[in-house]
Amino acid sequence: MDRRIKKSQRAIEASLIKLMNQKSFEDITIHEIAEEADVSRGTIYLNYEDKYHILHKCMDAELNKLIESCTPNQSSLHEAGQQALLLQTLEYIKSNSDIFIMLLETKGVETFREKLLTLLKENMFIEVKLEGINQGMDREIFAQFWTVAVIGVIEWWIKNSLEYSSEDIAEHLFTILSRNEVVG
Repeated sequence: MDRRIKKSQRAIEASLIKLMNQKSFEDITIHEIAEEADVSRGTIYLNYEDKYHILHKCMDAELNKLIESCTPNQSSLHEAGQQALLLQTLEYIKSNSDIFIMLLETKGVETFREKLLTLLKENMFIEVKLEGINQGMDREIFAQFWTVAVIGVIEWWIKNSLEYSSEDIAEHLFTILSRNEVVG
C-alpha cells in the first residue's frame, strides 16, 4: 500500500480517537474527522465506508497491538508461565488504559468488548481440559463464562482508576482460574 495512503489512514484514525476523547462517538461527524486529520471528506470516503468503519479499524489496530505485545512464542510461554503472560497483558492494558476505557465504553456495530471477548475466548480457553471438577462441562459454555468473568474484572479494574496494581490483579485472576482448574 502506498505510504501516503497509510499516512492518511493513520491521521484519520488518530483524529477519530482524539475526537472521541472530547465527545461521544455518536456526536462526531465525518466533517470533524476530516478537519482534525487535515484531509478532505473525499479522502475519508476513499478509505472508509463511514465513521463506524473507521472505529472498527481503530479497534482492530488496538487489539492487534495487544496481541503483538502480549503473545509469546510457545517456548517462552512455558518458560515465563501463564501468570507472567497474564501480568504482561495487564501491564499493556494499564499503560494504554485511556484508549481501552474509551473503546470499551463506545457503542458501535460490534463493540470493542465483544471483540476482546472473542479474542480471549479463542486464545485463552482453547486448550482447557474439561477434567476433574470441570468434567462434563460444555466447552463453549465454560469458555464463555470464564471469558466474561476475566474481561469483567479487567474492565472494572481500568474503570476504577487502576486502584490495584497489575501484579495484584494478575495474582487474583490466576488464583481464581487455577482453583477452578481453568489454568494450571
